[in-house]
Amino acid sequence: MKAQELRDMTNEDLQQTLADTSKRLFELRVQAQAERLDAPSEIRRNRRLIARIK
Repeated sequence: MKAQELRDMTNEDLQQTLADTSKRLFELRVQAQAERLDAPSEIRRNRRLIARIK
């Protein structure tokens, strides 16, 4: 997600996106411990998106 897209979002949308991304990051970390990930770069992408939102 691009920075401009984040700037155009409302606070409620940002909070929802943050919650969804945090949940997805947690699921990816659990999956990474249990088995091999298909796309390990997705963890990095989600961490960076969370940082951009905050």
